[in-house]
Amino acid sequence: MFDASFWVAAAFVAFIGVLIKFAYGKITEALDARAEGIRDEIEEAKRLREEAQQLLANYQRKHRDAVKEAEEIIDQAKADAKRMSEQAAKDLETEVMRRTELAQAKIARAEAQVIEDVRNMAVDIAVRAAGQLVEERLGDEQANKIVDEAISELGRKVH
Repeated sequence: MFDASFWVAAAFVAFIGVLIKFAYGKITEALDARAEGIRDEIEEAKRLREEAQQLLANYQRKHRDAVKEAEEIIDQAKADAKRMSEQAAKDLETEVMRRTELAQAKIARAEAQVIEDVRNMAVDIAVRAAGQLVEERLGDEQANKIVDEAISELGRKVH
């Protein structure tokens, strides 16, 4: 009645039915689990990508901040160097002025000393000359009297 192809087809349909009944659930569960695993991996990859982007943005911000801070440090160092240079120039100018004043004071003291020495020498020479003149023209007693008076007057006039 039925030929062999019918029985092969019927066996095939029965096999597919049994396969669907027993294996379909497991196959769909496995496929669903695999799809869920892939979905989880995709979500994890997205999350990791977002974290990487956040880290990159954070590092870029830190890099910009570090560059900015380095520029500020360089600017501050330049300003400090300029200020120190200006201060050194002022200090040098002050020192030169101070030394010039000291030199001028020394010169003034030396001039005063020379003038005083010349005066003293002139007085000594004048006193000696006057003494010789008095001795030559006057007697010893009268000469001593005039010299004593001149010396006492000279002491009052000089000091």
